[in-house]
Formats: sequence, structure tokens, C-alpha cells
Amino acid sequence: MDRRRFLKHGAATLSAGFVASALPLSLVAETLPAGLFTPIRRGTGRFESRGGTIGWLINDDVLVVVDSQFPESATACRDGLGERSGRSVDLLINSHHHGDHTGGNGVLGADAEIVAHENVPMLQRMQAEQRGSLDAQTYANTTFAESWSQEVGDETVRLHHFGPAHTAGDAIIHFEKADVVHMGDLVFNYRPAYIDLGAGADTANWMAVLERAHDLFGDNTVFIFGHGNPANGVLGRREDVLVMRDYLGALRDAAAAGINAGKSAEETAATGLEGFESHMVGGSADGIKGNIATVYEEMTTVKE
Repeated sequence: MDRRRFLKHGAATLSAGFVASALPLSLVAETLPAGLFTPIRRGTGRFESRGGTIGWLINDDVLVVVDSQFPESATACRDGLGERSGRSVDLLINSHHHGDHTGGNGVLGADAEIVAHENVPMLQRMQAEQRGSLDAQTYANTTFAESWSQEVGDETVRLHHFGPAHTAGDAIIHFEKADVVHMGDLVFNYRPAYIDLGAGADTANWMAVLERAHDLFGDNTVFIFGHGNPANGVLGRREDVLVMRDYLGALRDAAAAGINAGKSAEETAATGLEGFESHMVGGSADGIKGNIATVYEEMTTVKE
């Protein structure tokens, strides 16, 4: 990904308050103070506190964690997993670069191998430069381009990257024997998404990525999503992956209709999105309108 284009587009996105909606702040604000550990199956589970959902695997030989939230919640997660496993983290995987998924890397990944897509360290560093938080970053020490796998005790973890979607560095993480998949922020379960144009988001390919994930996994697969509507939670099945695809498709249709009618981004967003009332959070459609405006920007910006 071109660094100059990222910085130019990223700065513009940060300065455009309406187009880059306040959704990320609302996601960060959702907090379970003590943290919530929930087993799923075959040693896997999820941890919810502040930021993106953390996934984990505990077996006799290894402790694996997916994503790291923030230092404070990462500390609670590390301590809780340590009590359950008697181990420190052996392998930390970052699903992508956003701070609510990598901010606790220094805590959970202090003695671990950290794995991420090859674009993640660059994107993480550039985001930190914009926010003045370079000193707080801990980066992946192992990266991959398209796929990566490792035997972890009696389990196999496999990572896939299918091109730009939510960002230019998204990974799908599959615990193969448990058949549990962590999707990171490729799925915002029944809620508005954060579409990070400055980090290479591509909503058309995002839809294709979700279709590939739906086809790759089965009806028995349990999915962990990065964020969820409180009414639906962060666990789901493969049909929920297609709901996310359909939501992105509806955003693109709404944006295209506004563009073709000669409307501005604000006018287009104001029309809202019929059929996706389930994606409103707290009864508000503001996040959906913000998503429409962002996709409008995506579809009207000439890529260098």
C-alpha cells in the first residue's frame, strides 16, 4: 500500500467529521469493566471488555490469543488466561492494525511471537504517527502475505488474507480442529461498520472477501466477530457473514443512487437505509448514515 496516499487520504478522512463518523469512539466506549471470558469449544473462547473482541486458545502446550484491545483490558485478559492455563501467551495474532485490536500488544505479546498480515506494522505505525502514540506501539515480528499456519499443540491455526476489505491488512483466523473462526472487523455483527478508507478499505472487495469466507467454512463453524450489536452479540454462523455482505451492498447501492441523482454526500446519507433497521444501535440511524457518506466518498474519490 502506498504510504503517501494513505497519509493524504487518512488526514482528509480525519478532518471530515461527517464522512468519517464517530463510530470508532462509540465502539471503544462499550466496556465490560471486569472483562468476560466465554468458552466456545475445544479450548477456544472469547474475551470481551473494551474494544475489539479477543479470541483465545488454551491447550496443554500453548496459549494463543487473537487481538489485544488496550493495555488495561489486555492486562485483565492476560491475568485471567494465566489463571486458566498456567501459561504466558505463546502466540499473539493481530487481525488488523486498529488500536482497539493492537493497543495491548505490549502486554499480551511481551514474550510471544506476534503474527499479522504484512501491511499491519506499516498501517499501525502510520496511525500512531497521526495520533502521536509511536512510543506505545508493539509490532508483529512475523508477517505473511496470503496465508500462514502453525501447529499449536493439538490444534492448527491458519490465517488467510483475501485482499483489501475493512483495511489493507485484514486476517481471517481459523482454529481448524475446533472449527472456530475469528473474523476481526471484517464483520460488524448487525451494526454499522468502521470503513477505514485511509487504511485501504475497499467495500467492493470486502463483499467478495465475505463471500469467500462463507464458502470456505461450514454450517458447523462458529464465528467470532470484532464487534456486535448488543442485541446480537459477537458470535455467529456463516449466514451472519452474508448479512454483513448484504449490508455493504446496500450501502454501495444507496451511495450510487445518490451520486447518479447528483446529490451531495450529506443529502445521500440523509435518506438512510431501508431494510437494515436491525443495524441501528440504541435506536439511532446515525452510524448507518455515516457509513453511506463514507461509501459515497469511496465511490467518488479518484485513486492515485
